[in-house]
Amino acid sequence: MPSPEDTMVGLSEGEKHFIRGGIAQDLRSDGRTRLQFRAVTVETGIIPQANGSARVRMGATEVIASVKAELGKPTILHPDKGKVSIYVDCSPTAAPMFEGRGSEELSAELSVALQRCLLGGKSGAGAAIDLSSLIVIEGKACWDLYIDGLVVSSDGNLLDALAAAIKVALSDTGIPKVNVSVNAEMDGEPEVDISDEEFLQFDTSSVPVIVTLTKVGKHYIVDASSEEESQMSSAVSVSVNRRGQICGLTKRGGAGLDPSIIFDMISVAKHVSQRFISLLDSEIAAAEAVEAE
Repeated sequence: MPSPEDTMVGLSEGEKHFIRGGIAQDLRSDGRTRLQFRAVTVETGIIPQANGSARVRMGATEVIASVKAELGKPTILHPDKGKVSIYVDCSPTAAPMFEGRGSEELSAELSVALQRCLLGGKSGAGAAIDLSSLIVIEGKACWDLYIDGLVVSSDGNLLDALAAAIKVALSDTGIPKVNVSVNAEMDGEPEVDISDEEFLQFDTSSVPVIVTLTKVGKHYIVDASSEEESQMSSAVSVSVNRRGQICGLTKRGGAGLDPSIIFDMISVAKHVSQRFISLLDSEIAAAEAVEAE
């Protein structure tokens, strides 16, 4: 991804020292400890035309995710699985770094990182999202999910915020019930009837969250702000599901990391992720209660 220190408004040497010194003392500039998230708020059902949608705010970072379900055909390589595509767009007004080609480059990098962490790459093999649950008729019909993410406002930690918004949007997603004709097992195109009234709730129990550990000096932090990201040497993003299983991993930043440090970061991310999942669960429940009123 484009380096934050190259694209954001420059910090003075005093400000840089203050940020790094605070992290070293486990007291960040906004009062948080190294492993503490900013306040998280969640809204669901914000795009009526979508099958599911959500807005997530983490501090001053705000993102939106929407899910659209369309009936399609499974691939020859994976006849027993549906398909999921993830695309991210960064609003040019979200941050100065998004003006011009910076927006396109970051959008592409975020999309690839989310594909890797949530879908196991472009093929969907090893996906954290259960693609077999999207099959209607093996080899003939499946649901294709098109997930779109939009960065509305950026103040760091975009990958984690987008993954959280996708998880919440999927929890808000209703897949239309499909009735298949009795002749569907025969050769030829199956006849399907898509219900306008009956929907099946998408199961998000295996959908992970992403926790990014950003290394600043000798320490690493979660949910880094843009200013904190400008002082990083590297960052490791780990996707972890509710059972504590690692679903994906991606690294950015030029500085190399000793394998022992990476293993420690994974262990910390695994621990922190459970706290983050619980936080999201309570926010999702509150958002759904508001939507139902």
